[in-house]
Parts: sequence; C-alpha cells; structure tokens
Amino acid sequence: MAEQKLINAITDRRDPHYQPYGWHHWPDHPWMAYQFRRALGETQEGGGAISECFQAASRMIPGDKESWYKEWLHIADRNDRRGDEEEAKGHIETAKACWLRAADYFRQAEFWLDAADPRRLETFTRMENCSKKWGRWLNPRMEEVTIPYEGGQMYGYFVRSPVRVEKQPVLIAFGGLDSIKDEMWFMSARAPVQRGMSVLMIDGPGQGGTLRRHGIPNRADYEVPVGAMIDYLYTRDDIDRDRIAVCGSSLGGFYAARAASYEHRIAAVISHGAVWDVNELWGEANEGHGLADHIKWVFGASSMREAFEKGRDFKLEGHIDKIRCPYLICHGGSDVLSVRQATQVYEYAKAHGVDVTLEMVSVEETGAEHCQHDNPTIGQEKMADWLADRLGIDQREMNALR
Repeated sequence: MAEQKLINAITDRRDPHYQPYGWHHWPDHPWMAYQFRRALGETQEGGGAISECFQAASRMIPGDKESWYKEWLHIADRNDRRGDEEEAKGHIETAKACWLRAADYFRQAEFWLDAADPRRLETFTRMENCSKKWGRWLNPRMEEVTIPYEGGQMYGYFVRSPVRVEKQPVLIAFGGLDSIKDEMWFMSARAPVQRGMSVLMIDGPGQGGTLRRHGIPNRADYEVPVGAMIDYLYTRDDIDRDRIAVCGSSLGGFYAARAASYEHRIAAVISHGAVWDVNELWGEANEGHGLADHIKWVFGASSMREAFEKGRDFKLEGHIDKIRCPYLICHGGSDVLSVRQATQVYEYAKAHGVDVTLEMVSVEETGAEHCQHDNPTIGQEKMADWLADRLGIDQREMNALR
C-alpha cells in the first residue's frame, strides 16, 4: 500500500528539507533520516542539544553506518565525560543534563551496529550507565529493577513522582521494535511523573538489555511479560494496585493492546502508535529492507521469511475486543509507517464496545510523525493528560503536593 511505503520513498528533492512528518536530513537514506529525526526531536525532552545533533550529522558520510556510530559516540563521550567532571565540582544539575544527553547519544551510536558486534553491548551498557548516573540524583532517586524472565531478566528503571502521595498510580512504559527503556523518558515517561504518577520504564522480550544480554526475542502474547511486570509492582507498597496503566510505543502499541486484552489488572492502556497487523505493515519487506537485520534480531528469525512466519500471530483482530479498560491510541497524522493501521485498530475496538479514544496528531500542530518523533513533547502531553483524567488525578492538587 502506498502510505506504508512512504518511509522508503526517495523524493525528488535531494537536499535536506522539511516534510509533513518533520525534518528529512538525508533524502537518499530515508531510514537513517528517520533515526536522525528521532534524535533531533528528543533534544527538546533533554535527550540532546540541537547543535550537537547537527554537528554529528554534518561529519557523517551519508548512509555510512560506521560514521554514524563514530560521530554519535564522539558527542556521547564528550557529554558523559563533562557530566562526571561537573559532578565532581558539585554542579549536579549540569551533570544530570550532560548524562541525559549522553544516554540518548549512546543509544543513537549503537543502533546500526550489527547484533554480533561487541561494540553494540558495550555502547548499550555505557548508555545505561549514563541513565543510572542521571537517575541517582533524581528526588526520589531512580531505582534499578530486574525481573526474572525465562531464564534471563527484564531490565528496568522505577521512578517515583516527587509529589507527596504515598501510594501512587504507576505507568509501565516500554518501546517496540527499536525503542528501549532508556529512551522512554523522552517518549512517554517524563510527563506522567510530572503529573503524580510513578513510572516503570522497562525492556521486555525482544528489547534492550533483555535481548542484548539474554538473546530473548519478542512474542505476540505480550500479556505474559506484562503480567510479570505487574507481579513485580504488586511486591511494592508505594503503588496503587488499582491504578496500573501500560503504554507501549511503536510496535509496543501492539504489545500494550494485546496485553490489555487478557491482563485485566491494567486500569488504562495506551498504544503510542497503533499496529493492527505486523505483516501487513511490513508489506513486501525482504532482506533489503532498511530494518531487516534489526527485525530478524528482535523476532529471533534467521531470515525475513521466517520473521513473516512468526509475524502471523502479531495481529489484533480477535483480541482487542476483550479490553475492559479505557484505551487511547495516540498516532501521528502523517506517520511514515501507517495511518490506516491506527484507524483499523480504532474502528475495530469501537465496533466491539471498547472505551477507545483516537488522538490523531495533525500536521499543522506538528507531532504528526511516527510516535511524534518530530515533536515528542506534544505526544507526552496528550497521553499523560488523558491518563491523568482516566486515573482520576487532579493535576491542580498534585501541583500543590510537590
């Protein structure tokens, strides 16, 4: 389908330019331009500096994955080092800002490395270390979380809101095909914390440390790992068990909706980017697809043909009619992957009596890219406000309790 091939489109314009879905830096390399657009957008959430992002891009060989790694690593190293130096001087806020930028730069640096490249886990671990250094100076301090899972672990961070509420509502936030726990702060987690919710940012199967350290691929029945996440939350005495929400970004939008279909301890669910049918989304993707290697890694497949075979189970038909909680779909109105998939999810859920809301972010207001990568702040605001309203959080009262 035409709209689903938009990410692969080579436009007539050969120069960097603005598209309805955001800044398009390398028209000849749309998948790399998409990842750069993502990094650029996350600067406004603390995940970088605009000038540093353009500095790195200006030094890259367009389409060259090794130069992508080298230039992102350069600015990641610089910020990590500066964060340590500023902490030693007692400049804690500056140090935190440096580490937060460095974490997202390390995330960018490792993205195009081969799964078997030892630099990938090394760079990923450096990203985690920056997140942890930033988190130890939060108030309340961020907690590292590990949840046993299939002989390995799911890795996460638990952040309590600074509001003076003993048992807080909590949001479980995870990514999808390529987003990880350390990126959730920039995509979906910061705004809920500001509104009085705790957040568990976590790598599930097929994601982050769970994939990189244990080789655990994804699965369609995501209610299983989400159930384990909720079991963990039930061991805590500082959360409200009746107000546990889940937000999944990108392919995580499928995971979240599937989990809420069968895990009825979930009080509200968000698809931050909706996926109706994974195989339909991929269309005719083959070994030459821009994310073929990454897809195979996440799906535990040796070929795209095998990934498609596993992908047959990744569809929401026959499942989301069982969702009992309020359901939000937050989707970009010019999503380069698919807009039609979001409307399919919405129409099916609505027709089956689900309390579903579709928030299609328009081109005019910006944030129309996949997961609002061109303006993640507007996505965070829309999702967190909906969540606060549905969970009965009075934001005026929360502001007074800081």
